[in-house]
Amino acid sequence: MPEPAPVPPAARCGTVALVGRPNVGKSTLLNALIGWRLSIAGPKPQTTRHRILGVRTCEQGQILFLDTPGLHRGGARALNRQLNRAARRAIGEADVVVQIAEAGRWTGEDEAVYEAVAESTRPRLLVLNKVDTQKDKARLLPFIADVSAAHSFGAVYLVSARRHDGLKELENGIFALLPEAPPVFGADQITDRNERFLAAELVREQVMLQLAQELPYSTAVEIEDFQDRGDRSRIEATIWVEREGQKAIVIGAGAARLKAIGMAARRAMEHLFERRVDLRLHVKVTENWSDDTGALRRFGYAE
Repeated sequence: MPEPAPVPPAARCGTVALVGRPNVGKSTLLNALIGWRLSIAGPKPQTTRHRILGVRTCEQGQILFLDTPGLHRGGARALNRQLNRAARRAIGEADVVVQIAEAGRWTGEDEAVYEAVAESTRPRLLVLNKVDTQKDKARLLPFIADVSAAHSFGAVYLVSARRHDGLKELENGIFALLPEAPPVFGADQITDRNERFLAAELVREQVMLQLAQELPYSTAVEIEDFQDRGDRSRIEATIWVEREGQKAIVIGAGAARLKAIGMAARRAMEHLFERRVDLRLHVKVTENWSDDTGALRRFGYAE
């Protein structure tokens, strides 16, 4: 008599907060884990300004990753406070909290992140990212031992989000901690964000990449009009800055910089949306928008 077929394990589903200080690679890790370039990444802190949901679905179940703004000290403006609140909310809502730090480096800001993580009663994991930058991996052993002795993590994972190293082990460790539950989203859904939001982020990404030295934090992007016409979308977006001098920098001589930003953003949108895009950019000034709660609500930063 043949043996019965093995019963597959129950599917698991839950929310996982990815938290850390700025520039430890949270957005790059999210994109690598879900296999899709959802969250914009850049060389400057505060590239991520929103809590962004990325969905990973596989045979084991579904993970709802929350990419969060970097928790940071200082920064007295309303935008800085809002970014920290968004990250702390994600910690409070998650089934599992994953703190990300750089391999071989633990700073005062990492310690402050851990203090916020430790307030949660949920399981917590530590991811040491950028291991590919460590020439002598053996030197990581005492570092890991010191961090583990001083902090309470369920497990420590060594990964390189850039090279996609160590991701499967991390994914398996996360699934082991998630509750048994049915999936929340369809198998093909990657995020709950709409194309309007993604278009604004792609424009802001190009501003950050092309003007990282001149205007690292002083710009916001608002989609004024988004018309989908089947095989083509028409999008009008405004890049907001805080001073007239910044407006001139974004536009550039003969509008060259604005054209370059628009061309790169349009190409990224066409690749993502899989259709032609007509993109028109404008640059406007609203004084000190990053310290204006009304402006933050308008630009989608206040929830």
